[in-house]
Amino acid sequence: MDAQDTKDASTAQPRLRLVYDGECPMCRRYVRWQRIRQDLGELELIDARQESEARHELSAMGIDLDEGFALQIGERWYHGSEALHRLTLLGTRSGLFNRLMYRLFANPERTARLYPVFKACRTTMLKILGKGPIANRNLK
Repeated sequence: MDAQDTKDASTAQPRLRLVYDGECPMCRRYVRWQRIRQDLGELELIDARQESEARHELSAMGIDLDEGFALQIGERWYHGSEALHRLTLLGTRSGLFNRLMYRLFANPERTARLYPVFKACRTTMLKILGKGPIANRNLK
């Protein structure tokens, strides 16, 4: 490995992927408004209802995307309230939405307490809209 390869490897940004419910209006709005810091790289947004490598990987790990979205940072996956907390820490503090998200979810204990409320809202909204579950754990 030459000096350039070493430099490229040391400055490489971790892989950032967010798998969310593309049928949920609340989820779509959240991912549209959430901004991560530019120095972290690009956040890849993946609709959990579409076929993808990430969806299959999460299914193989036993992660139920009906129970919450998933965030990958580097090689590690976070799910549900932990994913929301981690995403909040990656976010900017610019704009009202991102400042509010930081105030609500920068604390992991508060995030864990609030997450079930947001999950219940999502579930109710999907029922009203006539949307079924993601059911990714049924993939083989």
